[in-house]
Amino acid sequence: MADTMHDDQSAGHPVRVRRIYDEPGSDDGLRILVDRVWPRGVRKETAAIDEWVKDVAPSTELRQWYGHVPEKFSQFEARYREELATSGPRAALDHLRALATKSTVTLLTATKDTEHSQAAVLATLLQKTH
Repeated sequence: MADTMHDDQSAGHPVRVRRIYDEPGSDDGLRILVDRVWPRGVRKETAAIDEWVKDVAPSTELRQWYGHVPEKFSQFEARYREELATSGPRAALDHLRALATKSTVTLLTATKDTEHSQAAVLATLLQKTH
């Protein structure tokens, strides 16, 4: 699956979304895992990530409700944005915003459908802030 780039002309640095299982790209910049649970089959010692920001991931309850059913994505996005407004996730999102102002950021997820993932929601939010 190709990486997804959420990019606009006013942004200083692109924000990309890729699967953690894909080979790292030379233009990935900071590679940040945004899943709450460590991905299966990936060894922490050899994972090509710069940070694991699990506090920005959706709650277990929201993730289980969504179940990666594309028809639920708009509801998932709205509920996820509400979660991101609470203190812990908001601090993690602010951290990602700070990183995205300084460098290209690639948000990594184990999800097969990156277009309908929390990483896609985060990428959209990050692009709007810089």
